[in-house]
Amino acid sequence: MTHEPDPELLARIEAAVQALPRQRREVFLAFRVHAMSYAEIARATGLSVAQVGRHVARAIAHIDRHLQRNEASPRPPSWRRLWRR
Repeated sequence: MTHEPDPELLARIEAAVQALPRQRREVFLAFRVHAMSYAEIARATGLSVAQVGRHVARAIAHIDRHLQRNEASPRPPSWRRLWRR
């Protein structure tokens, strides 16, 4: 049985990702969607590996806050599964 993600949740996640600063959004998408390693992203962007890690962590925190702010009940704990590599 395949579980289809909630379209409303996907739209809210997409809105949160689009609200990220450009570089943070690009780093996050490179890591989560394109399955690039921190080292690969660092080489492609000129950032250090540590900076890439901070961008990813801050992007995830931003998405968490965005979902909490726009949710009457606690955010679904499974949203991150939608972004697993």
